[in-house]
Amino acid sequence: MMNLFRKKKKIDINSITIPTFNWVLRQKNEGLYQWSNKEETKALSVNFFNIPPDLPTINNIDFLRKFYREMLKNSQGGIIEVDVVDLSGFKAVKTIMKFPQNPGMAYLSSYTIPFKDYSFVIKIQAPEVGVSGVRDSVIFNKLLAKGEVNFVDEGIENWFYDPYDATITDGIRMNKSEQEIYDEEFPEHPLSVSRKLFRQIEKEIKFGKELYDTPKFEK
Repeated sequence: MMNLFRKKKKIDINSITIPTFNWVLRQKNEGLYQWSNKEETKALSVNFFNIPPDLPTINNIDFLRKFYREMLKNSQGGIIEVDVVDLSGFKAVKTIMKFPQNPGMAYLSSYTIPFKDYSFVIKIQAPEVGVSGVRDSVIFNKLLAKGEVNFVDEGIENWFYDPYDATITDGIRMNKSEQEIYDEEFPEHPLSVSRKLFRQIEKEIKFGKELYDTPKFEK
């Protein structure tokens, strides 16, 4: 006889699974799994938050991008990508952010997967290590030779930009070398690696059956 009163599976950090690239598990608790590559230069993590998400919206992309810009001002960061994507039928906020370090940049890429009462966050942290700025220098010189960037009295013209709003001219902004079209030229760059790993996560992520009946985040 069918058990009509079967207990529903609890939603927890194990309700999603992702590829971990044979990296080493460094932390494991009910709210966080974290791995690093063997060189310990990059980190991958899954967070589970057993509270309603603090996202302002997932349906108004312009407002969402403004939200992240304002948030990053306090930490001297900038956005490379903020978008809403589909992960196996679930809406997620995809972000790639950059933060100055000495030397170079650190890149933080994440998927935030919100539900009405919970959220999951997948993150890749990938700083520049060793010699930094090679990608920037090579691409800048190529574009300078083509006349697509220029030196002006105020500094450099047409190099830094906000990926979604050309009227924004202050703060930490993306530069043209950070466009995805240059990843193949610099496959070991932390931004290229992060995007490659994210593409694999997008293909292989799995959601537990218990999440398909869970109320979605509707804001």
